[in-house]
Amino acid sequence: MPDPLNLYGMLFVSCFVSGAILGSVGRAVPGVTRWCAAYALLAAVCAFLFLVDSMPGPAAIVALSVLTFAALALLVQGTREFLGRPAVRRAESVAFVIVCVVLMYATWVSPNVRLRVALVSLVLAYGRIAIGALVWRHRPADGARYGYRFVVAAAWIGALVHLARAAMVALDVSATVTYVQSSPWSAVFVGLPILTLPCMSIGMTMLAHDRLVRRMEKLATVDELTGTLVRRAFMTKANDARSIALATGMPLSIAVLDLDNFKAINDGFGHAVGDRTLTHFAAVIAAQLRARDLFGRIGGEEFGIVFVDASESDAERLTDTLRLALETSPDNGVRCTLSAGVAGIERGATLEDAMARADAALYMAKALGRNRVIAAPDVAARKVEVPN
Repeated sequence: MPDPLNLYGMLFVSCFVSGAILGSVGRAVPGVTRWCAAYALLAAVCAFLFLVDSMPGPAAIVALSVLTFAALALLVQGTREFLGRPAVRRAESVAFVIVCVVLMYATWVSPNVRLRVALVSLVLAYGRIAIGALVWRHRPADGARYGYRFVVAAAWIGALVHLARAAMVALDVSATVTYVQSSPWSAVFVGLPILTLPCMSIGMTMLAHDRLVRRMEKLATVDELTGTLVRRAFMTKANDARSIALATGMPLSIAVLDLDNFKAINDGFGHAVGDRTLTHFAAVIAAQLRARDLFGRIGGEEFGIVFVDASESDAERLTDTLRLALETSPDNGVRCTLSAGVAGIERGATLEDAMARADAALYMAKALGRNRVIAAPDVAARKVEVPN
């Protein structure tokens, strides 16, 4: 049967390596700093148990237990922070203090090994259950989910072992097993939780890596200021939508939007107000769009919208609704309007051809006084001198 002390040596190495790997992304990913601190505490506990091959005294037992509880609390709090939840809960902090007081009572005032073992097991089980529940509840609906499932499985398997240990000790089914005894029961009640902890740390490393990958993908596809698609991502998704439209016969249209007199806003109020105006513009437009439509920043103050399953006339009507929404929602007193050109993406025509037609319609809208929407067919019907 495995010696628990040797397992503590293995766990020390695992905690050290996990902390080192996670520490490389600590500042970039929320919650990872708490995870690193937790593994540092667990490594210290394991090092002490491995180096001192005799039964610790009462003071050492309490100290090691409190350090383990603190590490567990940091793991739970780090998981909450990683998932965008408030890290610290008052009720949990109060319960932590109460548990420590009871532990001291069961160690010094009225020594009770069974109570102490059951209490430690329940606390460890709670921490693992909480981590597993948080990760399961907030796992992403798309993308890489393997790491999330891995953490949940490792956390809940360890929790089941801790709960079984607490139940068997409380019901006097087995002899009381401490964390440094070598016995058949220790192989189960000590070995399995120790083996699942490195699995949890590996899973957490997967989560941190997945978060970094998602962030890099977002930076590559989403404009940081406006939250819209960048030009390359917009064109890629628009061409994908065009391919689907060609295969299904679904109508597709595109609108090119431009903020009116944006240079005057920048010059008159400063670039900070100009950036805020762009953010406000994008937020108003995005709130009015349908979920299936595409919205991207083509360049500067020019934006593009692909209306899925919308004819040219439908797209003109939808774009005019966006124009009215922007006109009636000034941002801190700064009123901005838009001009837009709309064109249908015809069968046999490329996306670039449709954008060129929409762009010509946009210039006509500018020439006719701005704050209006013009469809591409109207360009041929009118002869307007476009100002330089």
